[in-house]
Amino acid sequence: MKKKITDVEPLEIFETAVNNVKPLVEVRSKRVGGATYQVPVEVPKQRQQSLALRWIIDAAKGKKGRPMFQRLADELLDAYKKQGLAITQRENTHKMAEANKAFAHFAWSKF
Repeated sequence: MKKKITDVEPLEIFETAVNNVKPLVEVRSKRVGGATYQVPVEVPKQRQQSLALRWIIDAAKGKKGRPMFQRLADELLDAYKKQGLAITQRENTHKMAEANKAFAHFAWSKF
């Protein structure tokens, strides 16, 4: 059942897919006075990688009807092409951070 879908090396597809999904910023909740703000913060390198892998796996798990290895392969190819559910998750995270950048000055204090 080995089928060649692309001429690119599999390891290169995997690395590029994970790099495409890695988030640069995320929002963290910060309580100031009586209000809770969503404060955008940069994501550390290790967390970027773990979030990217988690989002790719979760996106593959969300699809039904086919074996997991095929769903995971499809999601990796989608992420390589900058499309799919994992990329959507990254874009939503970036949009949330962009929408809340007015509260970025709260990020200076320790969480």
